[in-house]
Amino acid sequence: MRVHVRWMVRRDLPEVVAIERACFEFPWGEEDFLDCLRQRNCIGMVAEHEKRIVGFMIYEVPKNRIHLLNIASDPKHRRLGVARQMVGKLIGRLINQKRSRIVLEVRETNLPALLFFRSLGFRAVEIRHNFYEEVREDAYLMQYRLPVEQGKPEHAPVNRITDQVEV
Repeated sequence: MRVHVRWMVRRDLPEVVAIERACFEFPWGEEDFLDCLRQRNCIGMVAEHEKRIVGFMIYEVPKNRIHLLNIASDPKHRRLGVARQMVGKLIGRLINQKRSRIVLEVRETNLPALLFFRSLGFRAVEIRHNFYEEVREDAYLMQYRLPVEQGKPEHAPVNRITDQVEV
């Protein structure tokens, strides 16, 4: 199923909150979304199909990475590629925004999410103990890194000189 991923606007919040409540045991409320989106470096996007919101994601853009805070797709539209297309949009933003990685936390008991992100090239790089306070549950910090170009060091600066001279 093809979706259109666009910026989230305030009028999207009732549908976003409904999806959030259908997906999570401890859902964000409308005020949680608003508080997050009021922050300067926080961005919300929605996935639309036939003029209905079928998924959303919220992420922060600190200096060198994208931090995915929340992502969900409507349970009626699961396993149809909605979340995969949204994450694909984020991966595409890495290059444009001069960032090298995407990070997110996933509950250690959320096996479907762990497997989903692993299938997209994310790897667990750290355990965050008691990350989820409401149930005192650990989280895995998962990370996606842009593939390193053959023959160039991972942290090579990107500029006109680097492009002309082999490092």
